[in-house]
Amino acid sequence: MLRLPTFTYHRPKTAEAAVALACEHGASAMFVAGGTDLYPNMKRRHQVPAHVISLQDLPGIDRVEVHEQGGVRIGAMTKLATLEHDPHLREHFPAFAHAVREISTPLLRNMGTIGGNLLLDTRCTYYDQSHEWRESIDFCMKKDGAICWVAPGSPRCWAVQSSDTVPVVCALEAEVELVGRDGRRRIPAGELYQDDGIQYLTKKPEELLTYLYLPPAGGWKASYLKLRRRDTFDFPVLGVAVCLWFDDAGTVTKANIRLGGAGSYAIPATASEELLVGQRLTDELIAAAGSAAMKPARTMDNTDLDVYWRRKVAPVYVARAIAACR
Repeated sequence: MLRLPTFTYHRPKTAEAAVALACEHGASAMFVAGGTDLYPNMKRRHQVPAHVISLQDLPGIDRVEVHEQGGVRIGAMTKLATLEHDPHLREHFPAFAHAVREISTPLLRNMGTIGGNLLLDTRCTYYDQSHEWRESIDFCMKKDGAICWVAPGSPRCWAVQSSDTVPVVCALEAEVELVGRDGRRRIPAGELYQDDGIQYLTKKPEELLTYLYLPPAGGWKASYLKLRRRDTFDFPVLGVAVCLWFDDAGTVTKANIRLGGAGSYAIPATASEELLVGQRLTDELIAAAGSAAMKPARTMDNTDLDVYWRRKVAPVYVARAIAACR
């Protein structure tokens, strides 16, 4: 049986108090929301914080609020199950609601939060194992070691971003609010991530994610498709999010396409986006935009299913996700 390491548990009552605790204890402290990612990682000794700061008692960040302009503010502690069943999100943000519904199992969606899923730890075949397994082959650079077993000659970690909601919020150009020692700041969701398996977040360690802001619905359509071995609960080996903006004539005026599960962040399929802008969606254009997504889908042998097959299926899923927006 895998057991949790010893730690001190804190339950602050405000976001500012939580940040103050994180600043006080520094690198030995971590926030916990639903605990569906952190606690299993602690059992495998991926993270061993001496201080765990619970966000359960923070007021006002566990609900969905609809603005008059049509935008939505979602508290970071809102349960995933709440979001998947929210009638407003299902009607006006179906791609986001669908991505939430694709996360894990009903049991974990009843515990997990949107904030936790947005900040999900990157994953890798060589990293997501018990401490004893990793010790037997020598540790990797993401935790305790000096080598990336996926690409031994690489100076960086190639662990994969496997959140279902990250590609969608990046494609939608959503925003997030962070609370830190210097107060609150609001940034585009895409700026929260960077292409590194270890330092995959740009936020400061003591900063707390409090809200997700979805833009007003209208003028755009979005979709999300997920590839995984088992449709019941597996992490994505590919997650494609597409958001297209149209004018009154049906011409694409802007396109955002993000590939999850294929790299350490949600990779922009820039060439596919450029093909779509200024055009009306036809079968030929959709197929060409899908084919252009093969190059950025730089799949590696660090997750489920065959690496070469996953790369070849990326254009198929991109084309299907674009067609779903037509």
